[in-house]
Amino acid sequence: MADENSNKKKKNEIDNSVTQPLLKNRYYENCPGCKVDQAKEMYEGVPLKHVVSIWIVTLCTALPISCIFPFLYFMVRDFGLAKTEADISSYAGYLGSAYMLGRGLTSVLWGIFADRYGRKYAIVIGIFAVVVFNTLFGLSTSFWMAVSTRFLLGSLNGSLGPIKAYATEIFREEHQALGLSTVSASWGIALVFGPALGGYLAQPAEKFPHIFSKGSLFDKFPYFLPCFVISAIALAILVACLWLPETLHNHNVSDESNEDAEALENELTGKTVHKDQNLLLNWPLMSIIIIYCVFSLHDIAYTEVFSLWAVSPLNLGGLNYTTDNVGNVLSISGFSLLLYQIFIYPFLEKVCGPVRLSHVSGAISIPILQSHPFIALLSGFTRDLLITIASVLMFCLSATIITGLFLLQNRAVEQHQRGAANGIATTAMSLFKAFGPAGGGALLTWSEKRLDASFLPGPHMVFFVLNLVAALGVLMMFKPFLAEKKTNPSQQIQ
Repeated sequence: MADENSNKKKKNEIDNSVTQPLLKNRYYENCPGCKVDQAKEMYEGVPLKHVVSIWIVTLCTALPISCIFPFLYFMVRDFGLAKTEADISSYAGYLGSAYMLGRGLTSVLWGIFADRYGRKYAIVIGIFAVVVFNTLFGLSTSFWMAVSTRFLLGSLNGSLGPIKAYATEIFREEHQALGLSTVSASWGIALVFGPALGGYLAQPAEKFPHIFSKGSLFDKFPYFLPCFVISAIALAILVACLWLPETLHNHNVSDESNEDAEALENELTGKTVHKDQNLLLNWPLMSIIIIYCVFSLHDIAYTEVFSLWAVSPLNLGGLNYTTDNVGNVLSISGFSLLLYQIFIYPFLEKVCGPVRLSHVSGAISIPILQSHPFIALLSGFTRDLLITIASVLMFCLSATIITGLFLLQNRAVEQHQRGAANGIATTAMSLFKAFGPAGGGALLTWSEKRLDASFLPGPHMVFFVLNLVAALGVLMMFKPFLAEKKTNPSQQIQ
């Protein structure tokens, strides 16, 4: 009798499972990724709390990078290593490259870590590294201490790749563009607050003597205050991230009936579970990563060169700006980028698509970039206005290309390999970006020593080389080099 009741109970359970939506069979009770997927099925709107989470994590990652540009020239000058004024740009380039070199050497490991242990753990560890090593960088007493702390910060802050994977996974497919656009928009915010903090708060004893007295901590360490403020922001974000939902699936299946139900569901719905593939042989992914590296090199080199060129003396072809002036231009550019990413880019992406929009943006950026040294020949309000407009356009066009590549990259792989894929992309991009500041600084130093050359004198050469890199990236965005994956992400098991 007991056996009959047991068999009848099992039959009822099977009947109930058949009558319920098959989609529910893929949710496991103790799997955090399944809980996220179930929440996405139940809520079709835009979850603003996830938008905010992505925004603050990306902000925490970007602020330490962008804040140093306004005072980097003066920090290196105060270390007293440069023999001539023109040599300062070279040392500043090496210091700017240290972070990217460290990140490039470890990003694949952080991507694998995120795929194995979860996006949340990688993000939390990365933010903790910002709190510690960004603070130590502000307390640097020598050039080599500054280089070491920046290198360690880049090595241990592995949150950039996981947050891009997270931005794809936490949203429904129709909102994935918004998630990745939020990453770019947060960089825009960082480009507002980072240079502003670095420009206004550096050397506080000189700018605000009535608040920071001579001989105080901030007088002995003139570049500590902006680093301290950013570390405090990172500490608050670190606490907030403890409540992040994890998107990684963790199926510990020991019950054969669950496995059979999942197999039946896959068969009836036409879904297939793909085995791990060698990401290095995934040409749609690798072609996008290569193009991403080229434009990342261009992006960081432009930011570095612009900041150093702007504070260079007039007799070297620069603008003779102060840290406040550079902070103003970069802040306006960052704020404009934020507005563009939120209100304009989603509409343009929907109309044109990420590839075609990137083609147009790359082509427009070339004449704008080459106009910079000509604008420097002007003076007064006209020069300041035109250089600000040029900077705003460059930042918006660059973000258009990078965001489009984010979308293509994350759609080229399945979820269980997305962390590793973003790790590979971040490693390659970081190595290119490590070369960007050093190469840009050295190139600027060389160009400032050839002001009387007959071909592309002075800074004209720097911006011409940057344009060659941009032109190469634009050409690579055409077929047959660029390959897009045709598979619809919604047809893959998450």
